[in-house]
Amino acid sequence: MMAIKIVLAGPRGKMGTEAIKMIENESNFELVSCIDRKNNGKKLSEVIPSTALQAPIFEDPETCFSSVKADVFIDLTIPNVGYINTKAALEHSVHAVVGTSGFTDEQISELTKIAEVKGIGCIIAPNFALGAVLMMVFSKMAAKYFPDVEVIEKHHDQKIDAPSGTAVKTVEMIKEVREAKEQGHPEEYESVEGARGANIDGIHVHSMRLPGLVAHQEVVFGSKSQLLSIKHDSFHRESFMDGLHLAIEEVSKYKTLVYGLENILDLQ
Repeated sequence: MMAIKIVLAGPRGKMGTEAIKMIENESNFELVSCIDRKNNGKKLSEVIPSTALQAPIFEDPETCFSSVKADVFIDLTIPNVGYINTKAALEHSVHAVVGTSGFTDEQISELTKIAEVKGIGCIIAPNFALGAVLMMVFSKMAAKYFPDVEVIEKHHDQKIDAPSGTAVKTVEMIKEVREAKEQGHPEEYESVEGARGANIDGIHVHSMRLPGLVAHQEVVFGSKSQLLSIKHDSFHRESFMDGLHLAIEEVSKYKTLVYGLENILDLQ
């Protein structure tokens, strides 16, 4: 079997370094280059001493995809950079797996158009932890019977987008089975603005950012005399690697953009 040739954007980040370990330990994966905002022209081992991989580093995605033959591009950066990188990958007919959250609807729509014109697969996953994906799926199931719901998401203090992509995706999935409704007292007010969190279709979403956290979410459903809580915790970024591995292997089977890892899992 031919190895899957991979380009990775964001190799110096915490998710990126974990992805490098995963790629190194998979005989069917080959890291052929990296995209980074600095270190242009260097080898990966010069920047990350813990790896022996000699993949060249490019600052410009267009130069990277023009210079290196790749099968799959992985983006683990930040929204605006991730959009530019992913667009370049798709335009060069390279399948894309994106773990960067915070893309706008317009950006996702544009990437979808490019993927379909090129006939190239793109998987955008707000969360690669399989447990987190199941948490979202179970929340959608529960919302059919418990329409009063709030979401509490907690992440490390270096995360720049709020609410998290996982929280937004959870709410989108719940909205598919729940009619919009305002929750709480009809005369409710905030004595301090923002105390009730974001409001999406009447679903309140609360974001915490603290050192010591990684990625955590609890979806709480309320009904008469009962509560249902569906919770997932990632204590280490290693928890995201099984889902990332799966997406890398599956993305070439698609000819469009797929948003959410649940869409490639066998959940029947």
